[in-house]
Amino acid sequence: MTTQRGPAAPPAETARAPHRWRPPSLPARVAYGAWVYGVLAPAVRTLRVLGLERKAVSAAMSRRARRLEGDDPFRGYVPGPRDVVVSTYAKSGTHWMLQVAHQLLHHGRGEYAHLHDVVPWPDDDELPRLARGRAVPLDDDAVARACPEGRRVIKTHLTARRLRLDGGARFLVVVRDPKDVFVSGYHFVRDTVLGPAMPSVRTWLRLFLQGKALGGSWPAHAAGWWRRRHLPGVAVFSFKAMKADLEGTVRAVARHLGVAADDDVVARVCARSSFEAMRADAAKYTFGRLLPWRRERPVLRRGAHGGSAELLTPAQQRELDATMLHELGRHGSDLPYDDFAERA
Repeated sequence: MTTQRGPAAPPAETARAPHRWRPPSLPARVAYGAWVYGVLAPAVRTLRVLGLERKAVSAAMSRRARRLEGDDPFRGYVPGPRDVVVSTYAKSGTHWMLQVAHQLLHHGRGEYAHLHDVVPWPDDDELPRLARGRAVPLDDDAVARACPEGRRVIKTHLTARRLRLDGGARFLVVVRDPKDVFVSGYHFVRDTVLGPAMPSVRTWLRLFLQGKALGGSWPAHAAGWWRRRHLPGVAVFSFKAMKADLEGTVRAVARHLGVAADDDVVARVCARSSFEAMRADAAKYTFGRLLPWRRERPVLRRGAHGGSAELLTPAQQRELDATMLHELGRHGSDLPYDDFAERA
């Protein structure tokens, strides 16, 4: 007697192992360090002596910008209803807002060994090549499936025009005083990426004023998001206001995300999102010691507002403010600069 069999059951989906962030290997870091110390740093010093540093670095950054402009780091992915996208200009409180958003989605109980175990970062091109591609991939939905709200947070520094805003995602944007952005960015690139090959402050400032810094143009980024602030999925926050009232910011983010956060949840999120708490867990936000014989600096350096005098002279601060205001006007933006910056 022949037994009738029904269609074969589809194979059970293999569970994907939780993502684990790992720093670049020691041989890769040694090779990178040898290149920085043995090739790049001497080249920068020579160009400086010849008076060609600014021209050479500017040309290199222009080539980099053209290359990145043609890239699609999201590979066609359109952020959807399960996605909360934190889009900031680099060094504008990115990790801070990522922590606030992630903790709200997890009701103040989000746990991770490293931020990028739970937060994808498609456009991680500000890092050297050996440190890229180490965040949890965009197509890994494990974090969203394990989240009480069924969602996950994505990190990006892209401008609004380079992102699809029509897929139902929520976007959180932070705008920081560009003078503080410049100072924080200079320290980050010098301490984490370039070491002794870091160009001078004067050269780096020229690049920033010309929109050729690693993050591109600050006015273009700020103006683009400010222009879209009335879209239902977009909320723009001030780093200055976050410093003044973290609890108020947490509640505003919760409202934008549609998270019913009671006082206990807000208190837990605030406690885990304070600068002191995050600085104590600095290893969760590090990119790894890329230069193996150089002491690693924390990504969360000071978290200050209005502290640009540590690197910029009063005249440089005034020039930066004037240039940013001029460029915002050129972009046709009515962004209220004084709500985000302290004018020198």
